[in-house]
Amino acid sequence: MPNFRIDRISEEVRHAVDAIIRDMNDPRIAGTYCVTRAEVTRDLRYAKVFVSVLEDDKAEDMLRALRKAAGYIRHELGARVDLRYTPEILFERDRNIAYGVHIAEILKNIAEDTDDNAE
Repeated sequence: MPNFRIDRISEEVRHAVDAIIRDMNDPRIAGTYCVTRAEVTRDLRYAKVFVSVLEDDKAEDMLRALRKAAGYIRHELGARVDLRYTPEILFERDRNIAYGVHIAEILKNIAEDTDDNAE
């Protein structure tokens, strides 16, 4: 199976899971988050969905709620995406956005220090 097909399916799963989560009425899932990517295995049995949560204090509760709702999300995914097998959903926390913000703050501090030393 060509890789571009798996990439297209992964992107479609990411869009569908993001829409499903936004439609859910669970107060534990409310907040600032982003479904950053999904990785579907070649046999289409599993999909690892990466979720970035900007509020660290709510991150574990939200991931726990998403893992509990994985069956419902899988059912809805099967209804929205036409695949032979609906993949089992595995949620992981993606820390790349938070890491990028951290690096930007470090670079900003370095730039301010060099401006102060230049004067």
